[in-house]
Amino acid sequence: MGKPVNLNRYRKTQARAEDKARADQNAVKFGRSKLEKSLQEARAAKAKRDLDGHKSDE
Repeated sequence: MGKPVNLNRYRKTQARAEDKARADQNAVKFGRSKLEKSLQEARAAKAKRDLDGHKSDE
């Protein structure tokens, strides 16, 4: 005879696995790569520097 199984634990484990699979799919579908993130950050920093350079000191 097999070992008794807690069905609530089994159900929750399955739900977590499905949620993780869905999250992984969304990360691939909607996520940005590290290169894209760093490029956007660099562009924002340059835009801020350029804007600060055009301000007058009055």
